[in-house]
Amino acid sequence: MNKPQYNNQIRAEEVRLVDEDGQQLGVFNLPEALAMAKEKELDLIMVTDKAVPPICKIGDYGKYLYSLQKKERKNIAGSKHGETKNIRISFNISDNDMLTKVIATEKFLNKGDKVNVELHLKGREKQLSNVGLEKIKKFIKLLEEKIPIKIEKEIKKEPNKISVTILKK
Repeated sequence: MNKPQYNNQIRAEEVRLVDEDGQQLGVFNLPEALAMAKEKELDLIMVTDKAVPPICKIGDYGKYLYSLQKKERKNIAGSKHGETKNIRISFNISDNDMLTKVIATEKFLNKGDKVNVELHLKGREKQLSNVGLEKIKKFIKLLEEKIPIKIEKEIKKEPNKISVTILKK
């Protein structure tokens, strides 16, 4: 996070001034704006330099920095959701085990995660990949009965695995 300029660090001739309550006071030259901030025993903080003239706020610099850090942490925490979780099913999975995997997948999807379902093929199973494809389709059908889903990446057949990526609608 780059720290905003404040008080004597500001190099603009004129600034658009906002007071501590968020009320716009208008356009002032820099020395006048600094005097108003000092009069209230607060700092003059440059909110943005993209506007012409730059927007400055009268307020406590420490509190302003703290609120920026808090917003940044909240954004980072909010962006964590949407991880990709992996569910592995085997070629010889029983119906009951498949239901258990469907329930686990449902929990991940309800949390907002993507789920990548993989079926690994070993040895002779590679020649029977169409049976593996049916297992994946059955898994998707069972999941669709529980919650509405959207297939993000279609069923992909590779030499030693079959995979599909699923999202919640």
